Formats: sequence, C-alpha cells, structure tokens
Amino acid sequence: MPTNPADSPILGTLYGSDAMRAVFDERAYFQRMLDVEAALARVQARLGIIPADAAASITQAARVENLSTDELAASARNVGYPVVGLVAGLSRAAGEAGGWTHWGATTQDIMDTATVLQVRDGLALIRAALRDIVAALATQAETHRRTVMAGRTHLQQALPTTLGLKCAVWAQPLITHVARLDQLRPRVEQVSFAGAAGTLASLGSQGIAVMEGLADELGLAAPAAPWHVCRDGLAEAVGFLGLVCGSLAKIATDIILLAQTEVGEVAEPYVAGRGSSSTMPQKRNPIASEYILAASRTVHALVPVMLGAMAADHERATGPWQAELLALPQTFVLTHGAL
Repeated sequence: MPTNPADSPILGTLYGSDAMRAVFDERAYFQRMLDVEAALARVQARLGIIPADAAASITQAARVENLSTDELAASARNVGYPVVGLVAGLSRAAGEAGGWTHWGATTQDIMDTATVLQVRDGLALIRAALRDIVAALATQAETHRRTVMAGRTHLQQALPTTLGLKCAVWAQPLITHVARLDQLRPRVEQVSFAGAAGTLASLGSQGIAVMEGLADELGLAAPAAPWHVCRDGLAEAVGFLGLVCGSLAKIATDIILLAQTEVGEVAEPYVAGRGSSSTMPQKRNPIASEYILAASRTVHALVPVMLGAMAADHERATGPWQAELLALPQTFVLTHGAL
C-alpha cells in the first residue's frame, strides 16, 4: 500500500496522472538504468574496449524482467544504492559477457543518466499539456472577447473587463513556460559519465570518447565537465515546475472565487455527481481547482529540497544528492496532474 496518496490506486485519481507515474515508476527507473548500461556496452564495443559479442549479450539481457526485486531490495538496503544489485543481476543474465558490464562507470553515472532520461520524457508530457491548455485558453479568449464582467482589484469590484481578457491573462505565463521549457532542456538533458571521482581514469585516453559516444547513443548532450556535484540542471527543471504550478494556482484561485454561489460567473464543467457533498445535495464544489491548489502547494514545498541538494560536498555528495529522489519524481507527477 503506497503511503503517498499520489501513488495510491484510489487517491492517486485525485493527484498526479497515470502517464507521468508510468515515466517515474520504480520499474521504469530500473529499466532506464539498464538502458544506460546497455548503451555503455555498445559504445565501448564500437571503440574496441570490450568485445562486440559481449555488448550484444549485455544489451539482450538488459531487461527489468531479468532482475529480482527481492535481491535488489536486499542489496540496496545493505549498500545504500541500487546499482550494485542491478549490475549483479544484469551480469548474471548476460552469462559469460557479464564481466564486461558497467565497465569504467560509477553508480552515480548510471542513476543520474537514468534520471535524465525520465526527466526528458516527463518534460515532453509537460510541454504537450501546456500547449493544449494554451490552445484551449486562446479559444476561450476569442469566444469571450466581448463577454463583459466586473474587473476586481483587492477582491472589490473595480472597472469592467471581459472574460476573454481574463483568459488571455491566464494563458500568457503558460505561453512563456513553453519557451522556458525549450530553453532549459539542453541544460538538463545531459549524460552523466565521469567515473569514480570524475576523472574517467579507469578508461585512460578513451574516457572522453566513451562519454561522448554514450551521449550520442542516448540522444543526450555531452557536458563540458562532470556534473556529479553540479545539480543546477535538475534543480532548474524542478524550479520550472514550481513556476508552472504557480501559474496554474492563479487560475484555480480565480475559478474558485468566481464560482462562489454569491458570484456565480463561472463554473467547472458539469459532470453528474462531480464535486457533490455527502450531506448537501445542492453543493457543486470546484473540485478540480481545489486539487490544482493542493498539488501546487506540495510542488512549491519540494522545490527547496532540490535547491538544498545543490550543496554537494567535494566530488560526491553525502546526503544532498540522495534527497533528490524523494522530491523530483513527485514534482513531475503532481505538476502533470495539476495540468
């Protein structure tokens, strides 16, 4: 039974989305780590570092179905990270080729790159949802460009405005968010491959070639330097989600205020029974707006976790990095649900 309602089969219908949960699902995360291990083997085979038949066997074996959940859990509990158990399971599934798995890599290389692959898929979902909402608001803005309503300042009626203009104001930051997303993606979607202390020493003169080849293989950018302890990219992605949620919370707040019985100027779409009360049959609560606000407040609470994780010590963080896994997937899930 999940302890986080956003991951619950029942309460999860109120928080998040199934599409984003599928991206950040634990099995999906381990499959992404296996994808990185397989890509690494193929690149190293092309460079003559490991045998070509070994790379083929590793790639064929790199399926999450070949891993034992119990073994992974026991290894993670003992080691503190999941990659040792993952490499052991992959090596066993690859047979004689197993000795060539994870060649020259370190745990954080695999975990960070897998996370980036998830973030790439997550940002694609966010972008599509933003564009859909912008299109819908643009339609409403045009439809209601002459629908007169009271403008309100300090929650008091001020001068007349139109519902169309209000919809255009709601859309404006979302349009900017699409541009922001496109601008930040190159800073986030970078491969992480630098070895134990960031020097790629175990691969000698071929370290940079392996890193660049792995980036190409996975469709990611190659960083100028190791980013094991440079967490600004992932922090920026989550900060961006915080901005998106802030804009959505503004819309939800306006809808809630305009839907009050005493105002009654807008309402959420009618669905029989939606937003009803267990005791008052006349009620029609703005339930979607309420959960947008709940998701937004939670995302805003998680943004500081990612900012705090930037204070990584020396060449490998002792705690800040480990906190990211508690915050990053949930911010994506909750933001997509709010959208």
